[in-house]
Amino acid sequence: MDCLRASTAAAPTARTRIGGLAGQERPTTTYVLIGLCVAAFVLQRIDPQLIGQGAFTPYLGDTQPWRFVTSAFLHSPQMLTHILFNMLCLWQIGQWLEPLLGWARFLTLYLVSAVGGSVGYLLLAFPPQTMAQMDSTWVTPMVGASGAVFGLFGATVVFLRHLGSSARGMWILLAINAALPLIYPSIAWQAHLGGFITGAALAAVLLVTRSRERARLQWPALGGVALVVALLAVVKYLTVDTGFVDSVVRYA
Repeated sequence: MDCLRASTAAAPTARTRIGGLAGQERPTTTYVLIGLCVAAFVLQRIDPQLIGQGAFTPYLGDTQPWRFVTSAFLHSPQMLTHILFNMLCLWQIGQWLEPLLGWARFLTLYLVSAVGGSVGYLLLAFPPQTMAQMDSTWVTPMVGASGAVFGLFGATVVFLRHLGSSARGMWILLAINAALPLIYPSIAWQAHLGGFITGAALAAVLLVTRSRERARLQWPALGGVALVVALLAVVKYLTVDTGFVDSVVRYA
């Protein structure tokens, strides 16, 4: 009996090639994220001020940094298709990606990509210097899970390539999404780009550190990617001239 106990305790836990638990079927974290976004959407309909309190605006991001994350759980209350499309993509990709990674890595990928989407929007926005530029993206709020979802897209492309599977369908989906801003100018393609790059970078880190010898470096490396994303935002805020917009808002 003692030998049997020792043998059972020593048996390694079967894992996927990326790090998730083999045989894990229910993408619980995916369902929770969808539930949070839907709940936030319902609350937005009850209290319209919620979107103004949580949307990401480059002008407010340095003093209200929670907006880098909260914006990913809010959606346009006027466009039902906005949340429907994002949640459909999250549901579809999460069913494959979460079991592959495990819930902790999947959640990290989602949240850091969400921040990466906001940072992408920030990096490609510039403070207005005249009244004619006061409709610039620097003062335009941005909401939606698209940055996080595009992070999942980026990671999926990297993982499919590593696993030797075709990513043609994913590239077609990305091409369609790249064309949508030409039809709907209100789409924040900058957040899509930032999320995609962040997700691809995180996936690359997961692959490089997937071996048993490098496993102890995985979480520090993921933290390093998150730190780089945060530093990009800090550098942006330190190097732009916001004097004009500050004065306009101060005396408005």
